[in-house]
Amino acid sequence: MLQIKELRTQLGISQESLSEVLDVSQQTISKYENHRRVPDLQMLIRLADFFHVTLDEIAGRTFSFP
Repeated sequence: MLQIKELRTQLGISQESLSEVLDVSQQTISKYENHRRVPDLQMLIRLADFFHVTLDEIAGRTFSFP
C-alpha cells in the first residue's frame, strides 16, 4: 500500500499543500491516499523526491531475507 498519507502527516503538511507542490488537485492527493487512484511512475518519483524516500518506501515495500 502506498505510504503517501503516512509520510505527509509525519511532515505535518495538508493534502492541499502537497497538491500545490506537485501541481495536482487536492482531490488527486485524496484519491492516492484512499487507494482510489494509483499515481503513474513519474508522479511516484516526484513523491519519493519530495519526501526524500525511495520508491520502495513510497510503495510500502519491505524486504526480508532468509
